[in-house]
Amino acid sequence: MKATLAAVLFTVTAASAMAQGAGITPVGLWRNVDDKTGEVKAEIRIAETNGALNGRIEKSLKKDTKADAVCEECSDDRKGKPIAGLEIIRGGKKAEGKDVWEGGKILDPENGKEYRASFTPVDGGKKLEVRGYLGPFWRTQTWNRVQ
Repeated sequence: MKATLAAVLFTVTAASAMAQGAGITPVGLWRNVDDKTGEVKAEIRIAETNGALNGRIEKSLKKDTKADAVCEECSDDRKGKPIAGLEIIRGGKKAEGKDVWEGGKILDPENGKEYRASFTPVDGGKKLEVRGYLGPFWRTQTWNRVQ
């Protein structure tokens, strides 16, 4: 009886710890906020496929964005594609021993430029620090988790 009780307690504790750790990931739905203007720009859904991140604009939240807007400034396979559904995050894998996903790329659909990127969950996974790099320079935005 004691062994059964101990096994149940161990299982519940382990499951709880795993559930808490599983939430500390970039995977989910995020609202990105322009770090210069404070304007909420879009909702972006990040998923993980074979250990690599990918993220798509689920919907634009900018007031002046038309429903049928396309990425006119993109220069790769995303040129002319609708903003809604546009893949803006490609790659990015979890760094060994750290809660940061590195080696990915992020696209700014407003200017068509792609930047090296890292993604770091903070505040218990409620926020995501998204850092874009161009050479030795970087810029960081903090996104808020929707779900």
